[in-house]
Amino acid sequence: MRTHLHILILFPLVIALMFSACKQRSPEELPKYKKKFRNQIASFESQKLKADKQVDDGITSLNGLQGALENAKNVDQEFNQVYSKWEKVNKQVENLNKEYEGLKSDAENLFTAMEAQTASLRDAKTKAELTKALQSSRADYEKTLSKTAQAIEQLRSLHTDAVDIVKALEVAIALGQIAQINDGLKNIESKVADIMASLNETVTESKDLYESRIGAL
Repeated sequence: MRTHLHILILFPLVIALMFSACKQRSPEELPKYKKKFRNQIASFESQKLKADKQVDDGITSLNGLQGALENAKNVDQEFNQVYSKWEKVNKQVENLNKEYEGLKSDAENLFTAMEAQTASLRDAKTKAELTKALQSSRADYEKTLSKTAQAIEQLRSLHTDAVDIVKALEVAIALGQIAQINDGLKNIESKVADIMASLNETVTESKDLYESRIGAL
């Protein structure tokens, strides 16, 4: 009975010591921030794929619009379908922007925690080396985030351009005129490849930052 009582008394102390040891190993809670950053990379990539699909669907709807109008029994319905497609694009772009803001925030928190922990080091040489490496990694990643913000803004512009094309065509049809959308469509299609390449680069560089550098810590 005394042995069991002794164990019951010691167990909470052991748990407390374990938590204390964990805290000492990572006073800035680096594992938590690393996990959040890793998970946010996956969320951003997932949303990027959804936005990519919606953009492709939107372009397909524009490509087929003129042909559909020639044989349409209900012209208004055809226009409404295209507007609806591009509203979905807009929604996915806004969702992508939210994931980008999360990625930016989680990266900021992680770098700040690493810098704070590095600043607490007593060894001057180690502190200087890590500080320099952190500054370089942070600067590189901030450039990536800046390019991502530009790409998302360009996606917003695609939505605006597409809606303008459809609006102009709708008025032209109502007036009994024929309006060509080929030039506007080509302009949109030419932008998509560069935008998606930039977003893919964000995912690649985020994973590289985590797996090759931060994940190894």
